[in-house]
Amino acid sequence: MKQIEGGVCAATGFQAAGIHCGIRKNHTKRDLALILSEAPCSAAAVYTTNLVKGAPLLVTKRHLQNGRAQAVVCNSGNANTCNADGIEIAEAMCRLTAEQTGVPAEDVLVASTGVIGQPLDLTPISAGMAPLTAALGHGAAENLATVEAIMTTDTVPKSVAVEFELGGKTCRLGGIAKGSGMIHPNMATMLVFLTTDAAISSAMLQSALSGDVAGTFNMVSVDGDTSTNDMVTLLANGLAGNPEITAPGTDFSAFMTALNTVTVQLCRMIAGDGEGATRLLECRVDGANDLSTARTVAKSVVCSSLLKAAMFGADANWGRVLCAIGYSGADVDVTKIDVAFRSAAGEVCVCQNGAGIPFSEEEAKRVLLEKEIEILVSLHSGSVGATAWGCDLTYDYVKINGDYRT
Repeated sequence: MKQIEGGVCAATGFQAAGIHCGIRKNHTKRDLALILSEAPCSAAAVYTTNLVKGAPLLVTKRHLQNGRAQAVVCNSGNANTCNADGIEIAEAMCRLTAEQTGVPAEDVLVASTGVIGQPLDLTPISAGMAPLTAALGHGAAENLATVEAIMTTDTVPKSVAVEFELGGKTCRLGGIAKGSGMIHPNMATMLVFLTTDAAISSAMLQSALSGDVAGTFNMVSVDGDTSTNDMVTLLANGLAGNPEITAPGTDFSAFMTALNTVTVQLCRMIAGDGEGATRLLECRVDGANDLSTARTVAKSVVCSSLLKAAMFGADANWGRVLCAIGYSGADVDVTKIDVAFRSAAGEVCVCQNGAGIPFSEEEAKRVLLEKEIEILVSLHSGSVGATAWGCDLTYDYVKINGDYRT
C-alpha cells in the first residue's frame, strides 16, 4: 500500500468539482460541491446519532435503501436543518443533479453543512448546477476545489488517498472531510466522503464502514457537541476490475486496512484543525482488559475541557487525565494507571501506579509546546488498546462560536 494524491478523484472513474454559487455572501468561498462516478456504485453511509437530523441525512438514508448510488451533492453555508421545507430542498438538490448528470435522482446522495435553522434558498443552487457540472474533473485541482466547497470553519483542506492490491488488481481509495467544530464521538459528527474503484458488494461495504468508524470517527472529539447534519459516505464503483468482495476473507481484510489508513489520517486532520486549536491531542491507551474499556478511557481523556485547557497552556497537569478516567465510567484499577506525555521534543512520565512522580516541569513544557501531543495511558489490567483524537481548548474557540451565526 502507498499513499497517493487525488482524494476523492484518485479512484478510477470518479470526478469532482466545487464552485461558489451564492449561498455564502463571501464570493471567495466555494459553497457547492459534486462528486460523480462514471458507473453505478455500491454505497454505504453512517449518520449522526443526534435526534435532530438535517433533512439531507433523511433523504440520503432513503436513497440508500437499495445500497446503490452514483453521485454526492453538498452545499456549505447552510445546514438545511429544522426547516419546514428541508426535505423538499434536499430532494430538489438531488433532482437538479440528476438533470445535469443523467444520474437518477434516487442515486444521488445529498449533504449540507453550516448554520442550523436558517432558510435555504434553492435559487443559487439551481443556477449553480450547470457550472458545477461543467467544472467536473479527475485532477488534484478539482479535488481541492471540492474540499474547499464543503469547508465551514475549517482552516485547512483535508484529503487523503491510498493505492493497494486486491485480487491482483491495483485499487485506489480516497476521501475528503470537513470538520472543525460540533465534533464529538457519536458517529458521524463531521462530513466525510470516500470513494474507491474496488469491487465490493453494498452489504460488505456497509460492514466495512460501520466496523471502521467505531475506532476512527467515533474516537474524535473537538468540543463535546454532536452535530445534527453530518455523516460519512462510501462509494465503490468496481472499475478496478478485482473479483467482487462478497464475504469476509483476505481481500476484505486488505480493503479494511486501506479504508482504515485513510480514515485514521482524516481523523487526525479533523482533530488537529478543531476550532481555535493550536495542538492535536492523541490519547493512546494500552493495558485495558477489553476494547470497550480502552475506548471509553481514551475518549474521556480527549473530551476533558480541563485537560484540553491545560494542553493549550502546555501545563503537564496529569491529575486531569486521572480525573477524566475516574468519571469515564470505565471499570479500571486507578492504582495501576501510568501516564506520560510525548511529542517530537521527547517524552516525560508524570504518573505511576495512580500517583505523581518527580519530573522536570521545564522538560514537560518543552514536550507540550509541540503541535502534536500524545497522552499515553497504561492501565496494566490487560492487553487491549485504543486511540482517540482531540485538540486543545483555546480563547479562539469561544471567539469563533460567540458570533458564528451573525
